[in-house]
Amino acid sequence: MKECKWFFICPMKKYYEKRLISKKWIDSYCKSNWKKCIRYQKEEQGIYHEDWMLPDGTLDMTLKNH
Repeated sequence: MKECKWFFICPMKKYYEKRLISKKWIDSYCKSNWKKCIRYQKEEQGIYHEDWMLPDGTLDMTLKNH
C-alpha cells in the first residue's frame, strides 16, 4: 500500500522528523493503514483538527508548541 496522500504536509511527518513521536505512528498509519487515521478522515471531510492530534484521534498536548 502506498503512503497517505497527505503525508508530506501532515504535522505527523514534521513531528517524526524532529523525533517528537515514535516511528510506530508513521508505520501504523501514514505508510500503511492511513484510511483508519482519524486525521486522514477529518481532512477528507474538511473537518478542522488540531495539528497535535495523533492518528488515533488522541490529543498530545506536548506537541502543541512544536
